[in-house]
Amino acid sequence: MTDEAAIRFSGEGQSYSWPKEDLGEILAGGTCADRPLPLPDSAELRAALEEANLITLLMVYVHLSRDEAMLDRFAPHIRPVFAKEPTDIPEDLARKLRDKLHAVLTTEGAAVTDDLPLPLMKRMMEVDVAEQVEDEFIPLLFDQIGFHLPPARSALPGRKAPPEGFRVLVIGAGMVGLLASLKLREAGYDHVVIEKNPEVGGTWWENRYPGVGVDTPSHFYSFSFEISPDWDYYHPHGAEMQDYLVGVADKYDLRRNIRFSTMVTKLVYDEAAAMWDVTVRDAEGREEVIRANAVINAHGPVNRWKWPDIPGLKDFDGPVMHTAAWDPSVAIKGKNVAVIGTGASAAQLVPAIAPEAGQLTVFMRSRHWVINNPEILSKVEPGMKWALAHIPHFKEWFRFRIYWNGSDGLFINVLKDPEWTDEHSVSRHNAALRRYSLRHMEQKLADRPDLLEKLTPDYPIFAKRVIMDGGWFDALRRDNVALEQQPIDRITAQGIRMKDGREHPADVIVCATGFDVAKMTGNLDIRGLGGRSLAEEWGEEDARAYLGVTAPGYPNYFMIVGPNSAPNHAAGHNLIGEAQVNYIIECLDLMVREGASSMEVKEEPYELWNERVDNRMEEMIWTHPKVSSYYKNSKGRVFLSWPWRLVDYWQHMRGPMVDHYRLGKEGQLGKEGGTETAATSAAQMAE
Repeated sequence: MTDEAAIRFSGEGQSYSWPKEDLGEILAGGTCADRPLPLPDSAELRAALEEANLITLLMVYVHLSRDEAMLDRFAPHIRPVFAKEPTDIPEDLARKLRDKLHAVLTTEGAAVTDDLPLPLMKRMMEVDVAEQVEDEFIPLLFDQIGFHLPPARSALPGRKAPPEGFRVLVIGAGMVGLLASLKLREAGYDHVVIEKNPEVGGTWWENRYPGVGVDTPSHFYSFSFEISPDWDYYHPHGAEMQDYLVGVADKYDLRRNIRFSTMVTKLVYDEAAAMWDVTVRDAEGREEVIRANAVINAHGPVNRWKWPDIPGLKDFDGPVMHTAAWDPSVAIKGKNVAVIGTGASAAQLVPAIAPEAGQLTVFMRSRHWVINNPEILSKVEPGMKWALAHIPHFKEWFRFRIYWNGSDGLFINVLKDPEWTDEHSVSRHNAALRRYSLRHMEQKLADRPDLLEKLTPDYPIFAKRVIMDGGWFDALRRDNVALEQQPIDRITAQGIRMKDGREHPADVIVCATGFDVAKMTGNLDIRGLGGRSLAEEWGEEDARAYLGVTAPGYPNYFMIVGPNSAPNHAAGHNLIGEAQVNYIIECLDLMVREGASSMEVKEEPYELWNERVDNRMEEMIWTHPKVSSYYKNSKGRVFLSWPWRLVDYWQHMRGPMVDHYRLGKEGQLGKEGGTETAATSAAQMAE
């Protein structure tokens, strides 16, 4: 642990620090006030102590008791999640922990309520995951695991409130659009959210195909300020994820700022007024122009599904549907079903419908690596769910464990080792993960060498999105399921004809063919300074931005999950979204504080940033010559992925570098900003 007065980290040319005393204050025992002690000695508590994650119970016990000796006793028996040797905690030690924690939880005055010292907190984290937790991660961890709920920006002392009439328009009420709305309200910004669907949820409202789910673990794929103990599965099903987002909208009364069943069609920047004119169209086709000082585009990259480019698709006599537009009225039972695609959606859909279909033929367009994750379909045990809901600090410590093991610990797998020569992997770590995946595939398909040959990829694992095996291999082994590897010639009225002349009859065709991610503006017509068009500048597939959030020529226009900001090495869409919303509101606060009417990133930092990103991509697995993926455009440029760690992006998003932006003031449009950092909350915490 550092002996300095503060935890420090550096972003792109900037540095922030959190004083240790401030970090210590947020760890007071009073943080569990919503779950007061002592707890009743109940059958539910005893069952929870038996069923709940044991290492998380250890963290809770030490957090409440400050009994550091238990850390020393457990540490030799805990291994990193990907270690060759499994964790081997002796049963007598586990029993001692459960008994001790039971006493702390049920005895009046047994729990210590003084502040938790920061060095102890860090020591607990390192024992929890059996790895070193570097100081640079500490601020992010406090931000993300739920121990620190910062005050609303409107309550920060000395902060200048947004002026009356300053309005923000948000496009989309999916996960991050809801987040933007909530945080804008907390910061005192008048705003409106435009949502094309009749309900919140975005992709989780739209995607309802059988088997739809989330690869990211439930207890991390949620907002840091709204950690739910109520997940039924360790990886949420689509409907469960949608229920969570609906619950957030209800709890925070977000619908009052949302206009549903309305689509944004055009954005035009009025340079003289420093305002955006936003054209919207409702379900009846009526159009209206809304004026806004700033626009936050949160429409997401996975809401424009892609149809396969196969001749004859419209000639088919039966139902044709995309997984993202599933029609539950279409009968599957006993039918000949053709599924085009073998990516993540197909790997979820096929196991769900294979038992019901008469014959199911899967048409493979490309091979994908498959990871064995035993928890992908696992239900959360009743005792575990009770612990998450009732035992103080349990859900926060469990979230830490999930985050650590599913995020930046995986980064080493996507970084090329320049000395590595194996064409099927990019490093020793990547090769080990490849072997792990191959062993699972060989075990599952031991009696089907034909499938093993068809399905084994020839490129490094993690070079494009991996699939979680939630029954995918088992489904492909069924007698009524066939995997077709040959190319399709065309679709006919009765089925699918192959290039070699064979025909597969079909009653239903399902296209599990993904989304048009490369066209990141979608169908939006976005006109910036001088009428310049973002769609024309980016073309169909070459989106670029500064830090994934802003672009020169488009003042007061902010993107969420913009170019080169997707966390493609790990779980973390929710973390990236929270970080970007923080950055955007820091930008808005800068404008308000400076009395500026506009804020536009300059060309030089934009160009330098994109040059740095492109150079970095040469070191990343996604540029491997054997790989074609939706992360890349047709020229091989990786336009989607963030090529550093999540912690690096979180640091960049603490606030804008003011000298990288052009601030426009009334009568002084284009005046240069200063050189100080504009991270309001971070700066105030460091004072």
